Amino acid sequence: MKSAVTLCLVREAAAGPFVFHDPLEVGFQKAAAAGFDAVELFLPGPDAVEIAEIQSLQEKHGLAIAAVGTGAGMVKHGLSVTDPDPAKRQAALEFIRSMVDFGARLGAPAILGSMQGRAGAGVSREQARDWLYAALLDLGRQAAGSGVSFIYEPLNRNETNLFNHAAPATDFLHADGLEGVVLLADLFHMAIEERDIADGLREMGDRLGHVHWADSNRQAMGFGHTDPAPITAALREIGYAGYLSAEVFPQPDAETAAGQTIASIKAALG
Repeated sequence: MKSAVTLCLVREAAAGPFVFHDPLEVGFQKAAAAGFDAVELFLPGPDAVEIAEIQSLQEKHGLAIAAVGTGAGMVKHGLSVTDPDPAKRQAALEFIRSMVDFGARLGAPAILGSMQGRAGAGVSREQARDWLYAALLDLGRQAAGSGVSFIYEPLNRNETNLFNHAAPATDFLHADGLEGVVLLADLFHMAIEERDIADGLREMGDRLGHVHWADSNRQAMGFGHTDPAPITAALREIGYAGYLSAEVFPQPDAETAAGQTIASIKAALG
């Protein structure tokens, strides 16, 4: 398993759970200095930074790109793939498609989290899930065609009412045609929703494609109540070899959160 840390350049997400909110050069420098293997990018859109600039920073600092987020489509533009307005659903899909292409050029998967939206406002859960299925089918095929996976993230009940638990989300991905799509296990969301986080990870099994390494209070692991030992045991049991990525609040400050994350990963992996 490898370590990653979040770098955010989206002004509207300045209060969000991302470790570094610095200019990209500074963020890469801090991530490398802290000892991470990779960075997870949260950008305003696919045109925010030139691919060549990111690749140059990767080479300079020896960092991979673990994943790229798509949440700017929600926080900047209010878009989701389950919006009752078909024009907004299409705009959401186009934004995510652009991020899939952007990520693929860096050899990285894109993540669908907040842009999944929710049922309500006249949209039934069945209808919302049908729209989500259609979006994942499209995006999974696009990602696979570009040589990467596409990551879907179940969220806690306060952020979506589509999928909150590992087992039904895994069953959903086993639906016909949903190839190329894997799950993101965000340990913060799982601490809220799962009876046992380790069992939830076992439910995901080989559909697990990414982990947000966060404690129960969305701070760095070790600053809350989550016990990482059974979690890493379950990850080893299912053969997970991907990233443990710090999507956490920069508390008490970014450097401390980064250092605590690296220390917790090293301790958990032995």
